[in-house]
Amino acid sequence: MNSSLVFRRFWCFNAATSSSSSSSASSTLCFASNKKPLVFLGSPQVSATVLDALLNASTAPDSLFEVAAIVTQPPSRKSRGKKLMPSPLAQHALDRGFPSNLIFTPERAGEDVFLSNLRDLQPELCITAAYGNILPSKFLNIPTSVNIHPSLLPLYRGAAPVQRSLQDGVKETGVSLAFTVRALDAGPVIARKRMEIEDQIKAPELLDLLFYEGVLCFS
Repeated sequence: MNSSLVFRRFWCFNAATSSSSSSSASSTLCFASNKKPLVFLGSPQVSATVLDALLNASTAPDSLFEVAAIVTQPPSRKSRGKKLMPSPLAQHALDRGFPSNLIFTPERAGEDVFLSNLRDLQPELCITAAYGNILPSKFLNIPTSVNIHPSLLPLYRGAAPVQRSLQDGVKETGVSLAFTVRALDAGPVIARKRMEIEDQIKAPELLDLLFYEGVLCFS
């Protein structure tokens, strides 16, 4: 991943679509020295593919950004009587040495304390990949937000796009990068990557592959 493109691609697109996008970020990218804060939102293990790519790219000499925080689902009990366990993404981040105080786990993304902590970071960009929580307007008004969605938008908006595409027997699918807006998966699309569906592929394998291809869309 060319880390500079993580920002340049989005802001160039945003400048061209500012009349239709709800983003409040600047349409001009002009980073001279300091790395800009990026926030990543995800929850299941498949989100770790994207997180790893972002963390690895942020350490490159020419990187324009750093992963300032991770937002994920709250800890949950895997079965009755067992202790609370972090989300798979949170556990992956902790295993990589990411600071636990920078992993936010709000019940809802509109909580005042969480939004205050987010504002303090002054993020330039938020990237979501299977976060699993609705992002309200007061969240979207803070940073530019981009979603990695495993379908060829506007096809299969909403939940379980991979499972639904397999159930429908379609022969082609893909992954889309799109600005996040209040309506579900309805923001302007930045990039798409198409791929054929193999006959015997299962939903978990296809989902993992699509998120991997989504990471490649950044470069």
